[in-house]
This record gives sequence, structure tokens and C-alpha cells, in this order.
Amino acid sequence: MGRHVWSSVAPAKERQCLPIRGECEKGTVYLVGAGSGDVELLTLKAARLLMQADAVVYDRLVEDDVLALIHPGAERYYVGKSRGHHSVPQADIGARLVTLAQAGKSVVRLKGGDPGVFGRMGEELASLAQANIKACIVPGITAASAAAASMGIPLTDRGHAQQLRFVTAQLCREGGAPDWAALARKDETLVFYMGLSKVEAICQSLRQAGLPDDWPVMLVANASQPEQRSLIGTLENMPAKLAAHPLPSPCLIVVGSVVSMVATSPAAHSAGIVETVDPA
Repeated sequence: MGRHVWSSVAPAKERQCLPIRGECEKGTVYLVGAGSGDVELLTLKAARLLMQADAVVYDRLVEDDVLALIHPGAERYYVGKSRGHHSVPQADIGARLVTLAQAGKSVVRLKGGDPGVFGRMGEELASLAQANIKACIVPGITAASAAAASMGIPLTDRGHAQQLRFVTAQLCREGGAPDWAALARKDETLVFYMGLSKVEAICQSLRQAGLPDDWPVMLVANASQPEQRSLIGTLENMPAKLAAHPLPSPCLIVVGSVVSMVATSPAAHSAGIVETVDPA
């Protein structure tokens, strides 16, 4: 059945009716990306599922404007995690998804950013598969894309970076640090997630692996949100800049020559929400 939703941001005479088609399927778990925080960057499919689902299981990094789309009669379950504190163990989250789906409910598992980018989606899919529960993945805008867009730069560019790599700074594999020599390339953009507490170690390791001291680095906190803040510097001076101008979490670390494009980009400050501290 086709559905429509009115845009609430335009004046009444200019509002458009957007087609929203489909229904939530009972007994199915939808692994949905909530995007980077700006509700206007949420996909139409994600918005529809939030309006229709019987139950929503959501994380810490989901903004109130997004949660406001949840149907008033839907069950809500907060399973947020922050650094050093997991309110609900991952195994319990998987078990809850299974229980809700087995009860015949349509379930949205709402995750910040894209569920498949450092979102532990694989573990939840495994729990659902073991219980023979149907799942559907709905991608969202990951923080790296939102951060680059807010700062007015691309993540890849023919003249700057022909490769793009996402890296988690929270290492899970035993005893292993990243292969810094493999990461220290001038032809790619590196984006470190969950690395605010490791900025100094990351900058030092990349310098030791061969990147020059003046290689561009950008930190972006709360990407795409009104409280977004950023720092621009180099591998050499970024630790000192961060110490002088602390940023909140979540914060991305972007390393690469594309960062130099911020200075001349017409889109860098168009939203009026970016606080940039220029290199010394």
C-alpha cells in the first residue's frame, strides 16, 4: 500500500507530498542506520520504518529528532553504549531482538550512522540467523561522509586521494596494532572512528611510518549537527591543538591531502555550524 508523508519544514503552500511505500513485516528485524544525527539526512525508508514498527531498539548516538518519528504506540528499548560503559551486553541485545521478533512484532534495530560500519551488525545478524529470524538492512549515512560534506570536501579526489580507508581506533584483535606502514600512504584518505583518545598515538605512528610532519589532519566532532566543531592541523601539531581546544565525542579523525581543500571550498562554512581552528 502506498503512503505519503508531508514535509514539515516548508511553508504550508509549498509543502510537498513524498511517496512512502511499503509496510513493516511482522516477525522481521530491520537493522536501520539513523545517519549522522541530522534528521534531514535520514533515508525515507528509515523514516517509514520508524513510523510503522511495533518496537524500536536504539543506541546512544541517535538524536531526539530521529526518535520523534517513532510511532507513539511503539515499544522503545534503549541499549546505548558509551566508551567504557556498556549499558546492555551485546548478547542481550541480540536476545531481545529475537524475543521481540518471535512474539510477532516488527522490530527496528536503530543504529547511529550506517549499521554496517563499525556497528557490530554482524553479531546481531548472527543471533537472528541462529533463531531463524528474517532480517533487512537499511543503510544510513556514515559519519565519515557527513563530516566531509559538512567541511565541504570530498573523501576521494583524482588529484588527492584515489583510495579511502575506514579504520577503527578501538582495536579488538589480540595484541595487534594497525599496520601503520600500510596506512601511511599519500594517495588515500584515512578516517579513524572512535579515536578521540588516541589522536596523539595515531599522529605519532603515522609520522614514524613515513608520512611527513606537515601532512593534513582534520578532527570533526558531532558531524552534521548544530554543535559540530572541528580542528584542522597537521600530524605534528594536531595533538597540541586538541589539548588547547578539546573536542567532544563522537569525533572522527580524517588524515589526507583532501583536508587541504577545506580552505578553498565554497561549501566548507555554508551551513554556519563549523568552528575551524586553522593550522598554526
